[in-house]
Order: sequence, then structure tokens, then C-alpha cells
Amino acid sequence: MAKKASKKAAKKAGGFEVAKTVVKRTAPLDAQDKKTLGLISNTAERVRNTILKQALPELKFPVRSLQNVEYDVKKGYFELGKLRKARALSVNTVRTFAQTLRLMSVSKEMVENDDFATKREAYYVSKNWGEAKFNDQPESDTVLDDIEALASLDGLSREHLRYRPEEHGGSLAGELTVIDRDRTTGQEIRINCARMGTGAYTIPSSVEHLEFETKANFVLAIETGGMFERLNQHNFWRQANCILISMGGVPSRAQRRFIRRLSEEKKLPVYCFVDCDPYGIGNIYRTLKVGSGNAAHINKLFCVPNARFLGVTPQDILDFKLEDATHKLLEVDIKRAKDALKNDPFFQAHKPWAKAFEQLLKMGVRAEQQALAKWGLNFVMEEYLPRKLADPDSFLP
Repeated sequence: MAKKASKKAAKKAGGFEVAKTVVKRTAPLDAQDKKTLGLISNTAERVRNTILKQALPELKFPVRSLQNVEYDVKKGYFELGKLRKARALSVNTVRTFAQTLRLMSVSKEMVENDDFATKREAYYVSKNWGEAKFNDQPESDTVLDDIEALASLDGLSREHLRYRPEEHGGSLAGELTVIDRDRTTGQEIRINCARMGTGAYTIPSSVEHLEFETKANFVLAIETGGMFERLNQHNFWRQANCILISMGGVPSRAQRRFIRRLSEEKKLPVYCFVDCDPYGIGNIYRTLKVGSGNAAHINKLFCVPNARFLGVTPQDILDFKLEDATHKLLEVDIKRAKDALKNDPFFQAHKPWAKAFEQLLKMGVRAEQQALAKWGLNFVMEEYLPRKLADPDSFLP
């Protein structure tokens, strides 16, 4: 375990001495750590030199929105456009400017000390910053997102800055051995995901250090925890020689990065199994495959371009006679589908998807994965998935 030496700072806050804990690194800085420190130091030096010249410094951040993305089918993900927003130091921006530099300073300390902070902790850390403190977490989240967008121009992500999201990593089961490391000794830890009993392996929030061994044929990314549990408990992964991953809705950053690395390094196809509705298709699947406008600065690392849509498709509702197991499209569903057809570069670039959305709108219904239980609780793994997997070339792009 890393040795800790506590040193009390001379400055007091609210009657309490602010304690500073120095964590001694047990491993040298890697290339990404050095790159992160370089980015922070260069940014600070640039601001300092501008001030010494008696000029007003500014920071430029990429605009994070669907209007500032470009989609190249060959690259396979939403790429950040050229729009930038500038934050110049002024009377109106001095507080946000200071918050930005303070968060970057905290990042520098965490990289040097091999530590990390959650986004929630980043908010509370500011409570000793006097007038520069954040009033609420959405405020700190926005500044942190801007810093990540700035870092992304150098190929760095929030994880490299040592800020971690507080989100569930997702469950995994199947033909995969994950190779992790003991943080104290550096010793290799081998985790066989095919020997988790009635449980499952949980993807950690940071996945860059992991290594993989597998003889699986593909990865099946599943929207709902319930469907994952059914397939896992009945060992469908053994039957299909695959890896099952529960996304639990829109996949988290850790899930997307994990699947991306696993897919690329082990040359595995990724199939996505979600509900047949505009949210499952336009948010969950689209985010996994090409990313999103708001996260365009990290899509290059956090999406899975080779993912394919296995189902449930609008045509599946007809082919598997699920008409009486559907639900009427809500107004929000209709709006989401029409917006995708009109504004989303991914769906505009793929005619089969435009046709599928138009078919769904014409039918006026949506279907959940669980609708397949109409034909029996295990119909999904005895009939539906084997039939679909027999013809992956027919999957939607």
C-alpha cells in the first residue's frame, strides 16, 4: 500500500486546519501522465506570460454540440468540428477563469501523486477556494467538461486528468479473462469472467491498464439488466461462445472504452441488442457506435465504430409477430425519431436507418426486448438470437 505522510497546512479554514495528504507514487509517470502534466504546465505558463505582458489571457475551448461535429463513415465516429469558444479574463469571467485554473492545478497534483477524484469530490474540493468556489455541482461539471474538451485537442481525456465519473461500470460475463494489477505490489491478477458463479464481473471506472485474453466469437452489448441476467443465468455466452455486457441504458464512458479496447485488440465484432424505440436506437446504440455531439471531443476514444445493430428492429416486430406486444409511440418518441432523421448525421448517412425509422413512425409502436417473452421466457436465446446471429451481414449499420 502506498505510504502516506500527512502534513497540516498552515492556513486554516473555518477554524479547522486544512490537511494535505501526500501520496508517494509506487510507479513512474507513464507517457500519458507526462503529456497531461505538459498540457497543464504549458497552459499555466501561457496565461502567466500573457499577464506579465499586461495583456488579458484567454482560453479557447471546442464547442461541444451536434452542430459542431463531422461524420465520416470511413472513420466511423462523430468528429469534433472547428468551432471554438473563447474565455477571456474579464470582470465577468474572472471567477470561471480562476475555477478553470484551480481544477487544472488539482489535476496536476493528482497525476503527480497517483491519485484521483470523482466529479462530486471536485465540487467539494472548491469549498476552500473562497470566492472561486462552485455554488453547485452542475457548475463544476461544466468547467470540468470544458477542461476535458481542451485536453482532447492533445488526445487526452478526463481520465488522464484523473477525474473519474461516478457511474456503474456495467456487468460482464462470458469467455474472457481480464488481467488487472494489484495497486500495492503491481502483481498480475487474472479474472476469469466465465467462472463468476451466479454473479458477474464489474467493469471498473478506469480501464486503460487492463489486458485481455479471449477465444470468444463476438461481444453482445445488451440494453437492459434483466435481459443480461437471463442470458447469463442460462449460460448463453457458453452456447454462443461470446462475451455478454450489460449497458443498463446509455453506456457509460468506462463501458464504451472497455468495449472499444476489447473489440480492437482482440478483433471481435460487437453486436448491440436494445429495445426497438427511438431512445434505444438513437441514444443508446448511436452513442455506443459513433458517440454524441456533446461528447464529440472524446468520441475518437470512447465509441465503437465496428458495432452493429442486431435488434430489436422494426422489421422484427413483424417477423416475430409481436404486434400485440408493443406499445404506442409517445410524443417524445415521435419527436426523437423525426429529429434524428432531420438533424443526426449518423442516421442521415445510412439509408437503411432512415428507412427503419420511417417504418417505425408509420407503425406508430415501439417494442421492448422483453416482448419476445410472448413466445416463452427463453424464446430469446432459443430462437431469436440464434436466428439473428446466423445472418450478421443483415444487421443494420
